[in-house]
Amino acid sequence: MHHIEIYVSDLKRSRDFYGWLLPELGYLLFQEWENGFSYRKATFYLVFVQTREKYLPNSYNRCNVGLNHLAFHCDSKDKIEALRKQLIKKKTPMLYEDRYPYAGGEEHFALFFEDPDRIKLEIVYEP
Repeated sequence: MHHIEIYVSDLKRSRDFYGWLLPELGYLLFQEWENGFSYRKATFYLVFVQTREKYLPNSYNRCNVGLNHLAFHCDSKDKIEALRKQLIKKKTPMLYEDRYPYAGGEEHFALFFEDPDRIKLEIVYEP
């Protein structure tokens, strides 16, 4: 994968959210411009762009056709635990809390939550 571009409803809110989260996962700020920003890790990068106002009423829903979620690799269970505590402190909507950390299965240590536009995110540890 080379890059993924995501349109967001509120660029500042998404920048605050991803500007904290992505560096925790080893991504570095790559590009910034008036209507967007991107973060890079190795040769892959994520791009976030402000949705034009006329398209804002068409909000995102992961159950519609299209993207369901993004999954990020994490190198330790301890790091996932630390991120979980920070996300809860930031009042981030958490998913599948009753099955954490094995909501994806008995061998799948993962954390599920939503970004500001309700895009489902997963952070998974696989040795």
